[in-house]
Amino acid sequence: MATLTVPGSGSPFVVPLEVAHSPRARRRGLLGREGVRGALLLPRTSAVHTLGMRFAVDVAYLDRRSRVLAVRTMRPGRVGLPRLRARRVLEAEAGAMAGWGVRRGVRLVVDLDGPARNGA
Repeated sequence: MATLTVPGSGSPFVVPLEVAHSPRARRRGLLGREGVRGALLLPRTSAVHTLGMRFAVDVAYLDRRSRVLAVRTMRPGRVGLPRLRARRVLEAEAGAMAGWGVRRGVRLVVDLDGPARNGA
């Protein structure tokens, strides 16, 4: 499983991460779900909407180096405007990103292979 690491004071915060690799997966995003464990990364995306969503989400817009450009909370039924320089969007349940320390200017570490395993 992929992980997202949020550096911060003390030890970094590691979050389980789903990645929407295909265009279809990016279009679907979190639609139809009751919640999300961890976060969802939408590569090659600069804007999202919450039409048809069942819960509010935190949305972080990331540049090509995974630096956070902005973080917004979106209620269901909203359409977000595209962000200049955004290359990825990270989604999580509302309130989660503040708890993880995700804020403007923080550079996130995305590990698509998941945490290192001994002997692997």
